[in-house]
Amino acid sequence: MPTIKDIATRLNLSVSTVSKGLSGASDVSDKTRQLIINTAMEMGYVPKQGREGANPVKICVFIENMGYERIEQFGYDIIVGFKLEAAAKKWDVSIVPLAMNQESQYNYDDYMVTHHYAAGFLLGFTLHNDFIAQMQKTNIPTVLLDNVVYNKNVACVGIDNQQGIFYVVEHLARLGHRNIAMLNGETISRVSHERLNGFRLGMEKCGLNVREELVAHGDYMTDCADKFVSYFIREGATAIVCASDLLAHGVLRELYRMGLRVPDDVSVAGFDDLPLASYTTPSLTTIRQNRMAIGKSVCMVMDQMMHGTHINRLLLMPELVVRESTGKPKI
Repeated sequence: MPTIKDIATRLNLSVSTVSKGLSGASDVSDKTRQLIINTAMEMGYVPKQGREGANPVKICVFIENMGYERIEQFGYDIIVGFKLEAAAKKWDVSIVPLAMNQESQYNYDDYMVTHHYAAGFLLGFTLHNDFIAQMQKTNIPTVLLDNVVYNKNVACVGIDNQQGIFYVVEHLARLGHRNIAMLNGETISRVSHERLNGFRLGMEKCGLNVREELVAHGDYMTDCADKFVSYFIREGATAIVCASDLLAHGVLRELYRMGLRVPDDVSVAGFDDLPLASYTTPSLTTIRQNRMAIGKSVCMVMDQMMHGTHINRLLLMPELVVRESTGKPKI
């Protein structure tokens, strides 16, 4: 593994100059500092904190437009699980809000080396092409949530989205539903693509036809549901599968506004098992993501990567949670 001394020898600089350049010291010119960082990246240099025996290991968690400070927010359990596992390893964790769905204003490897981070966790739903390009080249052990990049230094951790929606469709088919609609998230999202595949596979497995007029894309938020629900009902849908609990909450609200009863008139299912799923009226059938286990798994994968084991993708199994919002269709 390259050391600061190796970098100094390559550049014919003193060890102290290289050390200062990597730490962002003000008495090293920007030009020299950039040369040092570029050479460090080219040689595959890993900050001291990332090497076995050093303490503490510094880890950076980047979060894009995702709530994590309150228990009802999607990212809360992921961060809790990650922090618990990181604490057991005595890692020093920083959380940095970052708009990963926009073009980056800085170089990822440059930032990580300058701030002495040994590894990173990118907790965002959609990555801009600029971030994907940087992830394809990074030398820093990095874990992504639900995003796949083919680089030995980058791993993906998440849930099997396809299997989750498959379980929901299978559950509804067993109840007797034949006209099942799906309200999905954004078309550009990998997660949306996987969940739609699960819907199609589930329908095929159950001998049901996918009616394209009963498949719609919006986003993962509550307000998106209003524009689609009445159309689904007019087209004869007896059940609506939603790509998130927030979407499902919006569907329940719109059905109530229309004077329709759940599940007597229409069955509704969500995805994620956020805390609100237990408290909606009626309580929501959904797919549980064990988000705390996801956070802990990210730590496990990250630790393996920092010790030289390359991991492409780790998927946790989803769990169908049946509550009051699904039932047999009207005869």
